[in-house]
Amino acid sequence: MANSLNLSLTDELRAFIDENCGDGTLYATPSEFVRDVLRQMKLKKETAEARDSILAGYRDAIEGRTVDFAGDLRKAMKKAKS
Repeated sequence: MANSLNLSLTDELRAFIDENCGDGTLYATPSEFVRDVLRQMKLKKETAEARDSILAGYRDAIEGRTVDFAGDLRKAMKKAKS
């Protein structure tokens, strides 16, 4: 199901979109361009969140905040929370 969204853009932003759409560009329409930009921003945010979680895990390991893992993830998660 497609949803539409109307945006008000500055002349500068509209010109930027127009420069990246149409003949000789990667995108056929402004909608394709805007959707791709949004997907890239979403991926960038998700990647940053994953990186932060990994770094937090490394910090926990360095500082000794670990639990032994015996093959039961649910049990290990309960133990870690307590």
